[in-house]
This record gives sequence, structure tokens and C-alpha cells, in this order.
Amino acid sequence: MPTDLITLQDPRKQYPGPPSDVEVQTAPGTQTAMSEKPDCGELSYKGSGRLAGRKALLTGADSGIGRAAAIAFAREGADVAIGYLPAEQEDAEEVAKYIRDAGRKAVLLPGDISHEGFCQRLVADAVEQLGGLDILVNNAGKMGKTAGLLDTSTERFDSLMKTNIYSIFWITKAAVPHLKPGSSIINTTSIQGFEPSPYIFDYAITKAAIANFTKGLAEPLMQEHGIRINAVAPGPIWTPLQEADGDEKKLKKLGESTPYKRPGQPVELAPVYVLLASQEGSYITGEIYGVTGGMVGVA
Repeated sequence: MPTDLITLQDPRKQYPGPPSDVEVQTAPGTQTAMSEKPDCGELSYKGSGRLAGRKALLTGADSGIGRAAAIAFAREGADVAIGYLPAEQEDAEEVAKYIRDAGRKAVLLPGDISHEGFCQRLVADAVEQLGGLDILVNNAGKMGKTAGLLDTSTERFDSLMKTNIYSIFWITKAAVPHLKPGSSIINTTSIQGFEPSPYIFDYAITKAAIANFTKGLAEPLMQEHGIRINAVAPGPIWTPLQEADGDEKKLKKLGESTPYKRPGQPVELAPVYVLLASQEGSYITGEIYGVTGGMVGVA
């Protein structure tokens, strides 16, 4: 449900409460299949030229938080390449339309980031088709639920590690040689990296690793390349990631533990990604920006 992002209003009531109509989807999950669709800024985000002429690559930008950031970047003046799984093609086509409607170039790059070769091709293709690269957003990830340590298979654990953390290593390593001083890298971590829930402990491990990766690279990337690197740590946000192999009972309580008593919407994170990507964030590096609806625990 789109909302007015300009008029002063009570943030507790700005968006709906926990979802009542939930479909537990087979991973990866798509926004197209959701009955209660998130607000990714399709109708509500207004740009002001803060990223004019920039060239951005975002992973997992077909839906949810990545989609919101991609739409915002385009409306701020950036050309945008998005990475996503082939099964998410319909969602990706929708995002491309919003990017093109903003008068910017959209590049669609489907593939599986759990494979090193694709990660390298993803960056190379983005650079070639955009004509360069200024902004990298490592956002794609998978979650699902687990029945606990003893019932977590090596296959699941390995898949999460490769998708959520190996890919960031591979993509960032491939991108840095193309990024000029002043460029920005933004990673998506999670409150789970700081306050892990037991039923997704393995997902939480990957998010803690992303936060550590971000902080560990901040000094050398700035000193050696003039590149800033930061991360955003969302709390409970309503996206297809929640429905993908999720838990229906928990989904219907999503966001109830926040002071808002509701989940966040992807568009509520978009301004943070824009700030970190823009020149206005020039003195920000090595930081973790929590957008958690008031939940504590993010450093």
C-alpha cells in the first residue's frame, strides 16, 4: 500500500500491521506471488537528483529491499544493473520498467550468486553494459527456517554461506578494480547478525559475517582506493524473503515485537541506501546503519 512520504504522520500507522494474508512460498519467493505486496516505493518514492550520472549494481534487486533501493537510485538519477535468480524474472522485469520510466538505463543480469564464476561475470557484464561502476549494493540473500542445529543439513548450511557471504567476497573482489575514488559499497546485514533468533541461527551467522566484512574492509578500501563501504541492518521488513520457506505463524506476528507493532516496508530503507551511495555520505565508512523499528542490538 503506497503512502505519502512527505506529509507528517504517525509512523505507527503509516503502513499496515503484521500481514494477515500469508503464502509460504518455495524459495526464492517472488513479490508477484504475494497477496499483501510490500511498498518498495513504486508509487511513493520521489527523487531529487542525488545520484545523477552514477552507475549502480545491486544484487537481489528484483523484490523487497533491493527493489526499493534500485527504484530510488533510478529516481535519483542513476543507471541501474540488477542481479537476481532466473526464477525471479517477472519481478525483475517490473523493476526494469520503473527504472526506465525514470529515464534511466536498466540492465537485467539473471544468475546464481552462489557460484563464483557467475559473480565475476555479473560484475563484468554490469561494467560493460553500464559503461562503468560507481555503486555496489550486495543485498541478495536467502533465509528460510531450520528446525535447529541437529536437523540442519550441511547442504543448507553450505548454501546459505555461499549465497549470503561467499558471494559478497566474490562480487566485491571483482568490483573494486572498477570503482573510482568516491565510489560506494553497501552491504545488507540484519539485526539477526547482532540479536540472532534460534530458528534461523545459520542465517544469523552469515549476517554477522557481513557486518564484520564491512568493518574489516573500511580502512584498507578508503586508504588504498578512496572507496567507502557501509552496511544497512534491517529489522523485520515485509519482503518475499520472509515468505520463502517461512513459518506462517511467525509471519502473521512479523513486527509485533517492535515499538511500532508492525513490520517495516522496503521503501522505509531506501533513503538510507541513497545517503550511503551519495556524495552527501562522503564521511561515512565502516558503519552499520540499523533500520529496525526501534529494536535494540545493532552496533
